[in-house]
Parts: sequence; C-alpha cells; structure tokens
Amino acid sequence: MTFTLAILGRPNVGKSTLFNRLIGKRQALVSPEPGVTRDRREGQARLYDLEFTIVDTAGLEEAARDALETRMRAQSEKALAEADIALLLIDARAGVTPIDKHFADLMRRSKTPVILVANKCEGAAAEAGLAEAYTLGLGAPVALSAEHGLGLADLHEALEERLKEQGLIGADEAEGAGAFADETDDEAAEPGILQLAIVGRPNVGKSTLVNRLLGEERVLTGPEAGITRDSISIAWSYKDQPIKLIDTAGLRRRSRIDAALEKLSTGDTLRAVKFAQVVVLVVDAAMPMEKQDLTIAAHVIDEGRALVIAVNKWDACTDRQAALGQVRDRLERSLPQVRGIPLVTGSARRGENLERLRDAGLGAYEVWNRRVPTPALNRWLAGATQAHPPPAPGGRRIKLRYMTQASARPPTFAIFCSRPKDLPDSYLRYLENGLREAFDLPGTPIRMNLRKGENPYAPKKKY
Repeated sequence: MTFTLAILGRPNVGKSTLFNRLIGKRQALVSPEPGVTRDRREGQARLYDLEFTIVDTAGLEEAARDALETRMRAQSEKALAEADIALLLIDARAGVTPIDKHFADLMRRSKTPVILVANKCEGAAAEAGLAEAYTLGLGAPVALSAEHGLGLADLHEALEERLKEQGLIGADEAEGAGAFADETDDEAAEPGILQLAIVGRPNVGKSTLVNRLLGEERVLTGPEAGITRDSISIAWSYKDQPIKLIDTAGLRRRSRIDAALEKLSTGDTLRAVKFAQVVVLVVDAAMPMEKQDLTIAAHVIDEGRALVIAVNKWDACTDRQAALGQVRDRLERSLPQVRGIPLVTGSARRGENLERLRDAGLGAYEVWNRRVPTPALNRWLAGATQAHPPPAPGGRRIKLRYMTQASARPPTFAIFCSRPKDLPDSYLRYLENGLREAFDLPGTPIRMNLRKGENPYAPKKKY
C-alpha cells in the first residue's frame, strides 16, 4: 500500500523540515529566510509502518497574476489536487494568521482530505496558537515539532484514520510499527535507474529544458534569474530506461556568492553532481563556454561523471558556425583530458533537438558503464608501448607489465609497472588517448592507477 502526501502552508512554517524528517535525509533546503522552497519536491517517506510518497511545496501566498509567487502557488495547488492526503501546516508559536485562514478555506473546498498540523509545538509559547488552530474548521490539530521529531506518533494516527476513511487501508493493515529511515546525507544510486543532472550558470534555460524533456510544466520557469533553489528530482523514462532527472540551481563564481541561501543552493547543486551518473551542462549560445562553464565542466569530470554539453538558445544565435567553433576550441584547450564530449545544440523553448540530447545522455551513460576485456587491454598495451616506448629515466626504461580494468562508472584501469612514481603524466595522457580511440570511450573520464608489482597472472619463478 502506498499513497501520496502533500505538505502545504504559508512560508516559513517548517514544511521542508518536516519533509526532511519523514524521508530521513537532509534533502530539502532549510533556512530561516521565508520562501526558500519554490518547486515541488518529491521523496519516499516512512512513518512507522506507513510508506508513502511525500511532496514538499512552496509557501502559499497571495500575489499578482504574473508574479513568481503566483506561479509557485499554481505548483502547490497542483500538488494538492494530485495528493491522496494533504497536510496544512501552521506555526503554533505565531498563531493563526489571515493567510492561514485564507488557505484553510481553499483546502476545505478541495476534494483532497486535509489534516491540520500545528508545528513548532516544542515549548509553552505554542499553547495559545495550538488552541487557536481549532478556529480554522479543519478539526483537531496534530501538535508536533518537525525539528525535534516530537508528535510524529500522533501524525501517524491521524494519517491512519484518513487512510481508513479513504479505503486505502483496512483495519488489519494499520497494525505494527516500523522505524524511521536513518538520517543520512547519502543518496546512493538506485539499481538500474540513471541519475541525470541538469547543471549550468543561472538563467541558461535549465528548468525550461527539464520541462521540455518531461513534456509538462513540472518546475518553475521565468525570465527571473535564480528561480530554482533546490535540486528537484523527478522520475522519468526514455526508451525503457528509468531515469531520475534532477533540475539544479544555477552555479555562479564563488567570489560572487555572498548570500547564505545561495551558498546552500550551490552546495545542493554540487551534491546533485556528486551523486549523478550523467551530467548535462547547459550553456547559453550567446555566451558559450565561458570561464564558469569550464569550471563546472572540470568539476563534473573530477567527480568522475559522464558529461554532455547542451548549447541552448540556438534559435537566437546569429553566427552559429563561430559559436560552435568557439565551444569546441575551448573544450579542446581547457579539457584536453576528456576528448569527444558529446555536444548537442538546440532550443529548450522551441523543443528543438530534444531527441538528440536524450540519445546523447543514454550514449554517455553506456560508455561510462563500459568494460574492456583484460586480454584485449594487454594486446593493446603491448602495441602502444612498442609504438611509443615508456621513458628511461636514469638510463633504465620503465616497464609496463600488465593492465586490467579495475572498475567501471567511470572506466578505471590498473597498470602494473616497474617504477610507477617515475612514469610522467605525459605518457599517461598518451595511454589514455590511445584507450579512448582503441576501445571507443569518448567523452567519459578515464582513471589510471599505477601499481608496482609483477603480473599477478604470470607463472611464479621456481628456485
């Protein structure tokens, strides 16, 4: 049995804190500044014996029709309509506000069952607000403290009651108690699911691209820079490949980041890159591959992730040949260690070349997972060292005795040689480039580990 639970409420009442508490991970950004959450964020939660999908939403606010807050509210209302049960959170210490009353009326008219939750009830200061919550007409409030984990048993009981009313569980299913997920920062990749992150500078069209790939307005977009703050994970599928698509906040140069909230958003984006498998770097065709773009690309490669370059806003580019040449030239000069990075031009706004981009992502994932047989590697190594022998520092030539692929994701090779510390980086680069060409490994990071020792498969000497 599973169901969807949406958390709604005005800004800064603790929705994201409760979301993190129930999924057991510090995934949603939490800050004293109101209005941090803007997009819908989904996660898999567990509360004792109940396992469900939970949706964190932006704070409900009144705003002008074309304002960003209005688009945020539309996302929250969509989450409410799609949920099986909704929580309306209020801040018990602040009491019931006019905005709480307004949105309580809105949620009462919704077809989705609503549970009223009074958060921040860890002290005596919340008692008056808890009593005042009855005036919202949504029944008895559940008193809890998301930050301290208090009152979750009462929330479990209220959820169980609503699930029985909706026929989602029977009386016999409501017995037993599990445990909460252990809180951790780890976000290990689920087997068989491709983790694909969309990254880039602010306002290059990342969220627009995500919406186009999904075929729906799933994340907020607009002319304002820096709309996305959280890294939003969305389940998707392409050509029978399950994908977790991750929209991220724009990355600016560190020297320009001064606000605490932007530092949190930047850290969240870098964390998304760390746990991704394929990263699509979106660049603006009007300013392609600037220094910050190259910095992001280098970080992705250092993390060992497969990289795809998406040149967006191609429809507005006047000199396409010059722009494409500039991108390729800067990649060649600045990232020579990774040759053959897939490069796709297109327009997220118009939906141009989306299929090519999807295929490039799957292709990069396949190369990132590729394994090379050990016999083929050693035949290649013999030919490579014969064509270009290793250096001979001090008059003694370094011997490369044996090679094997230690792991994939990214392809990692171990080379057994006589003097690993004396083998120069230039020769390793020669081997790496030869590997790419011989075994069709374009664009993916390759790691080479030098080890001292004999060929472990060679026959032992007898004395």
